[in-house]
Amino acid sequence: MDKSTISEKKIIVADLDGTLAESKAKVDKDMGSIINSLLGYMDFAVISGGSYKQLFKQFIGEIELDKSAAPRLYILPTSGSEMYRFSDGGWKTIYSEKLSASEKKRIFDAFRTVENEGLYIRPDRVYGEIVEDRDTQITMSGVGQEAPMGAKDAWDPDAKKRTRIKARMDMLLPDFEVKLGGKSSIDVTRKGIDKAYGIKKINEHLGYGISEMVFLGDALFDGGNDYPVLKCGVDCIAVGSVSESKSVLRGFLDQLGKGAKD
Repeated sequence: MDKSTISEKKIIVADLDGTLAESKAKVDKDMGSIINSLLGYMDFAVISGGSYKQLFKQFIGEIELDKSAAPRLYILPTSGSEMYRFSDGGWKTIYSEKLSASEKKRIFDAFRTVENEGLYIRPDRVYGEIVEDRDTQITMSGVGQEAPMGAKDAWDPDAKKRTRIKARMDMLLPDFEVKLGGKSSIDVTRKGIDKAYGIKKINEHLGYGISEMVFLGDALFDGGNDYPVLKCGVDCIAVGSVSESKSVLRGFLDQLGKGAKD
């Protein structure tokens, strides 16, 4: 997408880990300031594989939102299976697609099968839970949910381990969505719930068409958890780092600022 066309968009949608912040790390003040400034011009939504609790820890609680801008920010945790908006002084649920107890059991059983078959070999050192119940999504993290970035990068640098696990999970759970997330994770949601589902919900609840959105993400490759957004026709910008995202978003600000002066 030509950055100069940002004035034609109504909402910026972005991934979190690897895009707005390092994996499981807090959004830094510089990124928070950029987003706050963008909210003065247009809506902004974050779709992440992380839980609402994780997004609050990494993102919501780290951005000093202007009161007038806060209602323009939307949060879609767990790959778009939930949506929250700031309203009446707090974050309110717009929708939530929670997994049933039986669905959760099937997913946990599938992860155990993968480990029993030797497709996943538990590292000698893990950091926190390997498989986490996020209520609307079950997520496996190869070296644990709280692993430092170096450990995540070292565990599956070329995504080959997770690709093999995903292929087996697809066979075990044909009626669920299985996606690679972040640097070391695999996310499982109900069939049809992925980041494209989040885009559909943005359209449904906010009324913005596909042509009025732009998406930033670091996993727009085939099999990545951002890839469904690309397939649904949204203008997408692939970024390789948080610093690259800042550069893109600053470019948007420059264009919007110039447009406001014209």
